[in-house]
Order: sequence, then structure tokens, then C-alpha cells
Amino acid sequence: MIWSKSPAPAALMLALSLAGPAAARGEGPVGEVMAGEFALQQGDLVLAANHYLEAARGSRDPGLAERAARIALLAGPGAPVADAIARWRELAPGSMAVRAAAISFALEQGDPEDAADEAAALMSLPSAEGLPVLLSALGDARGDAAITARAVLRGLYETDQLPPSFGGWLAMAGLARRLEDGVLSEQLVARGLERFPDDPRAHLLQASRLRERGLDEAARRHLVALGEPGKLAPELRRAAAREYGLLGDPLAAAATLAAGPQDETSLRQRARWLVAAGDRPALAALYLESATLSPSPERRLLLGHLAEALMRWGEAEQWYASVPRGPGHDQATLRLAGAQGRLGRLDQALSTLHELQVDQAADGEFVRDSYLLEAELLERRDRGEEALATFGRALEVFEGDPALLYGRAMLHERAGRIAPALADLQRILDDDPDSAQALNAYGYALAEHRHRFREALPYLERALALAPESAAILDSVGWVHLKLGRHASALDLLERAWARQRDPEIATHLGEALWLSGRKAEAREAWRAGLRLDPDNAALKLALETHEP
Repeated sequence: MIWSKSPAPAALMLALSLAGPAAARGEGPVGEVMAGEFALQQGDLVLAANHYLEAARGSRDPGLAERAARIALLAGPGAPVADAIARWRELAPGSMAVRAAAISFALEQGDPEDAADEAAALMSLPSAEGLPVLLSALGDARGDAAITARAVLRGLYETDQLPPSFGGWLAMAGLARRLEDGVLSEQLVARGLERFPDDPRAHLLQASRLRERGLDEAARRHLVALGEPGKLAPELRRAAAREYGLLGDPLAAAATLAAGPQDETSLRQRARWLVAAGDRPALAALYLESATLSPSPERRLLLGHLAEALMRWGEAEQWYASVPRGPGHDQATLRLAGAQGRLGRLDQALSTLHELQVDQAADGEFVRDSYLLEAELLERRDRGEEALATFGRALEVFEGDPALLYGRAMLHERAGRIAPALADLQRILDDDPDSAQALNAYGYALAEHRHRFREALPYLERALALAPESAAILDSVGWVHLKLGRHASALDLLERAWARQRDPEIATHLGEALWLSGRKAEAREAWRAGLRLDPDNAALKLALETHEP
């Protein structure tokens, strides 16, 4: 609405006071505007639209005609929509907003021809400047009007009146989806890819589609075809990095995102990818890069995370301690205690955690996690009873919290207290029967400590159905299958677990399954691979000693 061009209320009042009897009778533009506003206050939109139309007819101000048209569109039947739009077009012949209003009216009238003519005029404007207006006008259609909008959009497609860029075609495809025309949406995407094969967005979309079909190398070729990441627009560079990450190449993802200006989001995401890749030299370089930038509270927190990843615990402690009160402070306090624990200063770490636990302004999630960390630090020092008491204090504050119950159950399990461990896990499952983590732990405890393999299997298979990609759950189910003599299915499950996560316990079970399948050399190699991850693992050492060549 170009209402700013119309007289301000104060000016209207002054003009009205000078207009005399004519204004009082509702004559002239000022009087008609006042009458229109009064009608609006009374909720009579049709009368208000008529008054504004009369005001527009007596004025050269297109804002009055626009207001008349918009009120008339809202009023519906009986309102002078066509006349108001015609006057608006007369006063502002080049206005795209007039065409949008005309499209809306044509859609409401079920007139695809008039709507198509206005749409074609918008699409003929240079530099596709009419596209956003058209997208808005068609996208706002509802009910029967949306059916007409779909016909207009399909007509533009069939007569080749579409934007001169792949981005525009994608926008039209998105509009088709909003209008519930999935077939047209797919046609727009497919033909757009054919017409603009070298557009960066086309390469990204092709990469995404190929990756989803499992054609990773073909997807990668499209990402390479994008050229130097630094020359891409920021949003395209972020999208390319994300695709590399989804392809399982965190180093390429981090390198792509590193090109161009950096902000807190890009630095954090690069850190996540480099940690996932385990590339310590690249992490060290990112640490130095981040340290040279302004040390905002968010940056200090990130530097603490990077120092942790590099196992520079003293530096991590300094960065976390330097985060001031405000956003990120509670997380920094929690991480500070972890760094102090790593440095062997348990009493100081516990003191830091206790300060967080009594901080009334602290975020509840971090307070809850402080109890989990306290119990972990105590258990590491063989102070299991104190760790158990910590969980007791925590559950008085966070009654029934599943993370705390799970933590206490695992503490019980490691100490050989299986009955209370199962009881805590059952409490979680009573509130959330679909907790894959609790189902897995419950089933594994039954199998490992009670040797009730058949009873354990339904819990584990339910967990696997809920989290089919979980390496831990695949390992549990595979191991129980092995104990039940189902060697083929056990081997398949354990190989899938090992492919998802290199873990010493998975290596133990996989080696056993390979051995029982007659693949003895591969079994030894699996156990040796596990020992490389955990050189002190007693189960792996025993397996290799027992199954010597």
C-alpha cells in the first residue's frame, strides 16, 4: 500500500476543518477519505472501498486508488474491485503491485485468462524483476483460487514464459509444490537442469540427488565442477560444504567452508568437521586462525573447544574461565570443570561444578549435566559411592530425568549391581517406551550379565528398529545373534556396526563372529585393529592369546 503518499491524519483534519460544508457532506477527496475511514471503523468494507474509490477519482494520488483496491479485494462480492484496480493502473501505469492485485482478483473470479495475461506481463519485465511479485500473488491463492493459480503457472511453463535463470526455475518449482502440483514441480526442476547445466545451483542439486541415490562419485564430480569455493556466493559455498559433509568427506567440507569470510557459525562448523575427521594439524591451524580474531565470548568458547580437541587442557581452562556472564557462560563453566578434571585437579573441578549447581540463573540443562560430569569424575577416581550419591542429589532436583537415570544405571552396571541398573532403565522405559538407548542398555544387560539372550533380543530388536544406523545397537543385536547361534546374521550385523564405528568392543564381537565363520585370519586382524584403538583392552588381548595361529 502506498499510503505514505496520502495525506497524514493531522493534515486530513486540518484540510477537513478548512473544507467546510462540502467535506462534512463527504464531498471531495478529503471528505471521502474520512468517510472511508469511518466505514472501516464500522466494519463496512464495501462502503469504505466505494468512498476511497471516489477519493481516488478526485485525486491524482495513486495511494488512494491502491487503498481502494486493497479494501475492495478484502471486502469480496459487491465491492468495486475492477474499478479501483483500473483507477490505480491509470494513476500508476508501471506499477507491478497493480498487476499483482489484478492477478489476485482474477484468481478469486476464477478467470485464468486475465490472470495469465497479467502474469505474462510480469514475466516479460527485464531482469526477472516481476518474478517475486508473481510468486507472491500466485502463492497467496487458497481454495478454488489456488486451482486457477495452478492453471496459470502451468500455462507459463507450457508457453515457455519462465525466468532466464535456474534459480528462477527453482523458485517456480517451489511455487508449484506450494500449490500442490508435484508433477509440474518435478518437470520444472528436470527441465531447468537440462537448460542450465552449468549453473552452480544445478550442480548442487544434481550432487544432492545423486548422493541420495547412493552415487557418491558422480555427486562429487558435480561438486568439483563448481570450481574454486572462494569464488562462489556465500550461500552456495555453505551448501557445497554441507554436501561434502553428507558425502562423508569432512575434510573437503571444512576446506570448502574455509574459503571466503568467516563468522562464528562457519568457524564452529569447520571445527566439528575437523574433529570428526581427526585431523589434528588442521585443527591446530584453525585454532591459530580463530585466536587471531576478536575474542568475543562466543569465540572464547570455540577456542576452548578447539584446545580440548588438541588436548591442550591448560589452554582450554584459560579460555573457558575467560567467558564472561551471559550467553555461553554456563556451558563454559561446565567445560571448565572438565578441563580441571583432566588436569588432575579434582577438588577444583568439583568446586566449579558445585558453583554451577547452586546458580539460580543457570540453564537447567547445564546444571543437570554438571551432576553427570561430577559423577563421571568421581567414578574415574574409584569413588563410586560418592558418584552414586551425586546421582541421588541430582534426581532430587531433576526427578525422573532420563539422562540421570541412564547415567546411574550405567554406574550400577559397571559396578555389577544389575538389579538396580535394570530398575533405572525400566523407569525410563515406563515413561518413554521408544527410548532406543534404554532399550539397548536393558537388553544388553540381560544378555551380558544374566545370559538371558532370548529374553534380551526383543528389546534389542526394538531398539534397532528405532535407530537402525546406531553402531552400538547393531553391535548388541549382532552379539546376541551370535550367542544364539545365528552366525550369518550376527556377522552381517557386526560388520555393519564396525563400518559405522571403529570401537574396541565391536572389534571383540566381530572377531568372534569371523572366527566362528571360519575366517580366522580376518578374525585376528579385527582383534588387532581393536587393540590399536585400545592397547590395554583385556578382552582383545585374551582373544588373540587364545586364538593363536
